[in-house]
Amino acid sequence: MDAINFILPNRNCSFLLGLTWLLLVPTISLTNAKTHYHDFVIQATKVKRLCKTHNSITVNGMFPGPTVEVNNGDSLVINVQNRARYNLTIHWHGIRQMRSAWADGPEFVTQCPIRPGGSYTYRFTVEGQEGTLWWHAHSSWLRATVYGAMVILPKEGSSYPFPKPKRETPLLLGEWWDGNPLDVQREASRTGGSPNISDAYTINGQPGDLYNCSAKDTVIVPIDSGETQLLRVINAALNQPLFFTVANHRFTVVGADASYLKPFITSVIMLGPGQTTDVLISGNQPPARYYIAARAYQSAVNAPFHNTTTTAILEYKSAPCPVKDISTNPIMPLLPAFNDTNTVTAFSTSLRSPRKVEVPTDIDENLFFTVGLGLDPCPKNFRARRCQGPNGTRFTASMNNVSFVFPSTISLLDAHQRNIPGVFTTDFPANPPVKFDYTGNVSMSLWQPVRGTKLYKLKYGSRVQIVIQDTSIVTPENHPIHLHGYDFYIIAEGFGNFDPNKDTSKFNLLDPPMRNTVAVPSNGWAVIRFVADNPGVWIMHCHLDVHITWGLAMAFLVENGVGELQTLQVPPLDMPAC
Repeated sequence: MDAINFILPNRNCSFLLGLTWLLLVPTISLTNAKTHYHDFVIQATKVKRLCKTHNSITVNGMFPGPTVEVNNGDSLVINVQNRARYNLTIHWHGIRQMRSAWADGPEFVTQCPIRPGGSYTYRFTVEGQEGTLWWHAHSSWLRATVYGAMVILPKEGSSYPFPKPKRETPLLLGEWWDGNPLDVQREASRTGGSPNISDAYTINGQPGDLYNCSAKDTVIVPIDSGETQLLRVINAALNQPLFFTVANHRFTVVGADASYLKPFITSVIMLGPGQTTDVLISGNQPPARYYIAARAYQSAVNAPFHNTTTTAILEYKSAPCPVKDISTNPIMPLLPAFNDTNTVTAFSTSLRSPRKVEVPTDIDENLFFTVGLGLDPCPKNFRARRCQGPNGTRFTASMNNVSFVFPSTISLLDAHQRNIPGVFTTDFPANPPVKFDYTGNVSMSLWQPVRGTKLYKLKYGSRVQIVIQDTSIVTPENHPIHLHGYDFYIIAEGFGNFDPNKDTSKFNLLDPPMRNTVAVPSNGWAVIRFVADNPGVWIMHCHLDVHITWGLAMAFLVENGVGELQTLQVPPLDMPAC
């Protein structure tokens, strides 16, 4: 059956509002247990959207999947049973995984996939993180439907650094294909073309009443006059950054990627795929029904995208139930233009840590990574119809001109742990092999990257700075770059080519925001810093899934330090075999 978590059909509002809240809140543990056990059953489930029913891959028959709630310091034991017909892994997006890289989840990086009929138990502890994260499949495009929220509450006896809200509501933004998204991904990989765009955006799995056959299942978020509610907003979309707003209401932003922020007020936020943002919203408007809305931020030039709007409804409890009279229709917000980079920049540069933080200084590894697209000539034996990139080419993507190739018979972490040669090299370049005008008119000779499984080795405890530079090859674009195993400080961002002689003056070393995914500005750059204090193999990649499919990724190999507390744990006995 189609899951109903987070969903209230838009009818009989006065009777169902109380029930809605039970569906909206995460399940609260009735015990003080510090280890939480879950079973995730991956299976095909009939899901109806946009007038059609599909056999979609889900967790426990739910779309989105179950919310996982813990306190800071708790441990999780999650047994994943794969009853679907596809290989699969689960990634706990943003969890630090201190010394527990075997539980991180990216396929062929930290583990081999869980085969159909197989199982694997993820075991890890949440340490020093509070706020909103999420989990998702990390195999092909299965995360189109295999995803859910992770809520990390303060430690027992502790509280939020802001007044406790009356309600808390996870809102997961997603994309929906009116077909099998894996078929879309496979066709794009086979032809080297750009994949079909999605057919709808969603909030908690529902497109909203601006789409066909979706009105009765539009998500309702209840609110009382005078109350404050915490919205935990997650961009789970595969390929699209999204603007998010609520009609006639303003947000107080208090957190992002499970780190607290210095509160500030805004009417709109932007989230790249993979990012989360916690906002407080007050019931300070006349009792009525107000649209919660999200739509695309599109920075790539001449690239296809879906220009529709997904909606939910913020409904005051004292508002009249909807009738055919247009006066009870929800109020529509004003959303930014699809290419409104100024709004994106104003939002991202407003993020600050709530107090002075210890930003790594005396940098040991000063790295410069270019990111962007490219083109490969099609093989000579390809027929024209099988090669759908421009002018007889296939789309590709790279970092520092290396298009990442995943192994297929062993994971990188296992090969590292067992010293198996020939799986990867550790010669990923610290700088672009060739310096050029990254955001200008780039010579076609630089459009074709090399393919390889190249890692960059870091000594335990290294203080690392990375300048991530977008390029204009094929098209400039806002790239959400996610680093597994680490949070990092975003100390600066800007447009054009990064200039170390001028742009270092922009570095915020006092209170920069801490995140796990940075939205690198289109035709611009961002600078991040972190300390390499977590041993293992950690992939860094663009969270636009089409780009990681094309190779926009690399991985760090962080060596063990001294003693048990600085050493990667031994692999679990139930690690899936390749």
